[in-house]
Amino acid sequence: MGNPRSIDVSSVGQLGVGFPPEWESAKLGDIARVRYGKAKPDSTGKIPVIGSGGIYSNTQTALVDFPTVVIGRKGTAGEVWLADTPCWPSDTTFYLEWKKEANPYFIFNFLRLNKPSGEHAKTTLPSLQRADLEQMVIPQPSEGEQRRIGRVLLTIQRAIEAQEKVIAAARELKRSLMRHLFTYGPVSLTETARVALKETESGPVPEHWDLMSLQECAFVQTGVAKGRGLGLNSRKLSVPYLRVANVQSGYLDLSEIKRIEIREDELARYSLQSGDVLLTEGGDFDKLGRGFIWGGQIQPCVHQNHIFAVRANREKLASEYFAYLVQSPYGRAYFLKVAHRTTHLACINTAKLKAFPIPVPPRSEQYEVASQLKALDKKVESDEKRKAALQALFKTMLHHLMTGKIRVAKTSTNDLPAPRLRQAGK
Repeated sequence: MGNPRSIDVSSVGQLGVGFPPEWESAKLGDIARVRYGKAKPDSTGKIPVIGSGGIYSNTQTALVDFPTVVIGRKGTAGEVWLADTPCWPSDTTFYLEWKKEANPYFIFNFLRLNKPSGEHAKTTLPSLQRADLEQMVIPQPSEGEQRRIGRVLLTIQRAIEAQEKVIAAARELKRSLMRHLFTYGPVSLTETARVALKETESGPVPEHWDLMSLQECAFVQTGVAKGRGLGLNSRKLSVPYLRVANVQSGYLDLSEIKRIEIREDELARYSLQSGDVLLTEGGDFDKLGRGFIWGGQIQPCVHQNHIFAVRANREKLASEYFAYLVQSPYGRAYFLKVAHRTTHLACINTAKLKAFPIPVPPRSEQYEVASQLKALDKKVESDEKRKAALQALFKTMLHHLMTGKIRVAKTSTNDLPAPRLRQAGK
């Protein structure tokens, strides 16, 4: 058991009025006792402790040893988790103790679709009261139909989980491939023994590759600062700009683009050009220097001062090669070595970025390295689209099955009890 993963069902909407006429209904308080969780004991073990944000610890003792639904009552009020193994609901949650035979998986999915709320859930720190839960009306299809609904949802859930494993495997393959390519170059595993290597500050690279500082093979452009004075008499422009939130590791998130005012004579100075590699100056240790290639999707567009734009000298350095080098273990090692660190964050400055020692292969090898990694990126992108389609199917089926708009016919196979889940479903 565990946290439900990242399917967002909030946009599906609340259940409309009424159920199929043959479905019975009951208040949740008639089906189960709504119990308060308790403060986590000090002991540590393998029993998961569920708080208002999901599993956050483990203990030796189980507070609940039967399948139940855990509901956040403080902070993330109304969030739900399916616990089908022994667990310890914390004092920021409720859990359900069944008064009569019930299908926890069916009730869990219903509560996911219809997030519990009440007048107290609308305060600054959302909280849910026991009475709010007890008064919720729960549809009660026949026991067999509840199982059939569960089997359909479980089938889609397992397909999503399988797709996630495919994506995770492809990402791990990419990490391994980057380590290989930036150590030995674009050669097969059987040829690595014949590649002469030389040591650098960030690890070994092929001996025939040149080493140049970034400033020798690229121009580093800094961005525009927010909130600065522009002068009373200057002509001003409002232009789209990229924030740190837009620059992710290996891709750009352009779903929300904001605007910023600059002087008209600054447009050329701060404008991005297609092929620029965007890098963040700081963040969590694992996200330091994250970024990827700007493809000129918005024109004109500038970038804020917490983002560097690296404009490669194409005669020496291919942008695609450099973008992948930054993501590689070689690039990570350099950034972490030279970064200014605090307890949880790290950042690099312009001087350290310009001094980045770039292993520069012949152009043909640069393009081959980038080509192999780009092919893997396309596979991950395709797999992510399949996962998104399955998630959309799950949301649709969750709504239609829980409202009776789609009914699952009884067959000899789908009326079997659903297997116990190891963790809360998607």
